Amino acid sequence: MRRRSLLAFSVLASPALAQTQAPRSIRVIVPFGAGGIIDVAARLLAEPMGAELGQTVVIENQPGAGATIGARNVARAAPDGQTLLVSGAAHAVMPALYNDAPDPARDFTPITLISQQPFLLAVHPSNPARSLPAFLAWLREKRDTATFGTTGVGAASHLAGELLKKLAGVDFTVVPYRGTPQAVTDLTAGRVDFMIDSQTLLAPLARAGQVVGLAVTTAGRSQLLPDLPSIAEVVPGFESSSWQGMYGPAGLPAPMVARLAAAAQVALARPELQARFADAGLQMMPTGPEALRSFLAAETARWVPILQATGARGG
Repeated sequence: MRRRSLLAFSVLASPALAQTQAPRSIRVIVPFGAGGIIDVAARLLAEPMGAELGQTVVIENQPGAGATIGARNVARAAPDGQTLLVSGAAHAVMPALYNDAPDPARDFTPITLISQQPFLLAVHPSNPARSLPAFLAWLREKRDTATFGTTGVGAASHLAGELLKKLAGVDFTVVPYRGTPQAVTDLTAGRVDFMIDSQTLLAPLARAGQVVGLAVTTAGRSQLLPDLPSIAEVVPGFESSSWQGMYGPAGLPAPMVARLAAAAQVALARPELQARFADAGLQMMPTGPEALRSFLAAETARWVPILQATGARGG
């Protein structure tokens, strides 16, 4: 009887034991299409972070509506650490573009900053400009007939373009795409005049002669493209970059936040991962939850007034 009781207990307990031994995988939602720099950063981090946690980390792309579709799904998820978000500058400005967007400060729990990257301003080879001053003069001549391809309204690339408009006194027509690869395809085909986007994607095309790189967007020059000037060398005060942060839903328990942040930071400290980020042109920014909270607030305060001045709204 005792042996039968023990056997019955082991059968009843086995699902719980199996769950303990094989934790559920973590879904990390990227609210952009595959192939963009935010997607690249999330995928580079996923495996080593999962190894630190003892769980599988799966990347899921949910593009659309200025990053609000994926963000909204994370905001509505249970705060159990199984559904996370990796997003960038678009996360800071969602409510300025979409009435039904989740609130970046209220509806999410910051976990960690991941990395940042300078953008590259590139034109189609048919453009006569071969320097930034010449390109700005060309834009002033063309006025709003010049076309600017971007990942989407509110994306970091779009914000960089709006900042260029404001500080350089130029104008152009914004052409939004659902993802960076589609915009790059149209740039190389000459269907849009220029882009400001990931140096990881655009630099190889510049080396192949498919686009012409004119300048990078950070205050200093890029380690990946040291021969190119920064836009700030010609347009004082200009500074913009792509950055990536990780979030959970609001109400994520503090011990879980600490565990996730620590796993990400240990993974980002691995030399082999640092080398892979460097190869992708990404500069690591491994910081904790409070640093991301402050960074996000500063980005919101910086970019929302620029968007509001343009009258831009999400589709």
